[in-house]
Amino acid sequence: MSESRLSIGIPGLDRILYGGLIAGGAYLVRGGPGCGKTTLGLHFLLAGQADGDRPLYITLGESEVQIRRNGGLMGFDLSGIEFLDLSPRPEFFTEFQTYDIFSTAEVERDPIARSIVERIEAFQPRRVFVDSMTQFRYLASDGFQFRKQVLSFLRFLQERGATVLFVSESSSEFPDNDLQFMSDGIINLEFPGRERFVSIQKFRGSDFYRGSHTLKLKANCGIEVYPRLVSGNYRQEFTSESIPSGIPEIDELLHGGIERGTVTIVTGPSGVGKTTLASQFMKEAAGRGERSVVYLFDEAEETFLNRCESINIPVLAMKQRGTLSVVSIEPLMVSPDEFTEIVRREVEQLSARIVTIDSISGYRLSIPSGDLVRRLHVLCQYLRNMGVTVILVNETEAITGDFRATEIGIYYIADSIIFLKYIELEHEIRKAIGILKKRMGDFEKILREFQITRYGIKVGNPLRHLHGLLSGEISKAKRKT
Repeated sequence: MSESRLSIGIPGLDRILYGGLIAGGAYLVRGGPGCGKTTLGLHFLLAGQADGDRPLYITLGESEVQIRRNGGLMGFDLSGIEFLDLSPRPEFFTEFQTYDIFSTAEVERDPIARSIVERIEAFQPRRVFVDSMTQFRYLASDGFQFRKQVLSFLRFLQERGATVLFVSESSSEFPDNDLQFMSDGIINLEFPGRERFVSIQKFRGSDFYRGSHTLKLKANCGIEVYPRLVSGNYRQEFTSESIPSGIPEIDELLHGGIERGTVTIVTGPSGVGKTTLASQFMKEAAGRGERSVVYLFDEAEETFLNRCESINIPVLAMKQRGTLSVVSIEPLMVSPDEFTEIVRREVEQLSARIVTIDSISGYRLSIPSGDLVRRLHVLCQYLRNMGVTVILVNETEAITGDFRATEIGIYYIADSIIFLKYIELEHEIRKAIGILKKRMGDFEKILREFQITRYGIKVGNPLRHLHGLLSGEISKAKRKT
């Protein structure tokens, strides 16, 4: 962070702002009720206190007592924050006053202005949060006077070396277009439904990350912001090489294995062994000393661990050695941007080399309608750029009948597609494995029988004598005479 930048106290938002606010500016925070405007202001002031600045909170709405109480409930220690409480006192309601010559606004404006000037001159704050600037509108006789008053107020603060963050309470009756023009930057907070978002509309003198980014209000830490991933900003040199499964027959199908820095979809109906096959690749990676992580959207961690242990995949030992991380994700509680941050920490801080998402259907629940392909594309492209091998577990709905690799339009994302399928042989339900696609090299165009035993995965000889395995209409091949 350069010397001219000030942290806003929220790491994700600082990243969106390319390091923080530019010192000496005046920045507008916009948003409806419950979006987090006041909480953002508290982060800004507390970050200043931590840096040795002198923070001042000017409140014209909520009282100081209310703000300190609410801040304490969120885990904030506001004891070092200076307050100028200009909110209405209870006496205002009980004392009836009439103004014969001057209007109410004119009588109240001057004492408020004097209080601000006196406190600023005495305290010399380096950061000022004004909640909210809209209240000044009611002290002005018209729009011209309001604009002139606000410009004068902001200049007064900036000339004394303060960086100002101020709140707007826009409405159809009093839009805040004038405040938007007067500010050096605009931070928009939105709460359209299930999720909150933050976006930057304007930032004089600096670039910033465009788009809407996920914002969360948490009980003990206030605001957390998860910037939207831009995959092109990340790249790491790596050596392209085959990653074997450790099962000779599968590696023969793949002509060596899947490649590092590629995306593989393991697809098939429920219960056919997709997660087990993905786990086999992670088991082999652990033997090489590489770290893998699996994100479980559909299954509890305990169930996954017990199931793997029962078929000779030693996931508990892998976890203890640090070669495997198992993370259960509740998709309705974790946004796509938040999940991206979780993945980035595992890759960039803990050096994960294989990332498994189990499954795409579960991941889809965390994503707004119609945005799955774009989100998955960006995440997979980031992981490719970092040299990480991605395994996506995809569940197909059809158990028998015509074969479909995926049903959600993500075929193009995959560099390799491994499919598992139920088949009927000799009046028994069995399983088959085959390769549908491999961009990085050739592969066997045959199917093999696939079994999961207590000793692990077992793959049989090619099923050359059978036809119609993909369509479900299986028949024996005719022998040549």
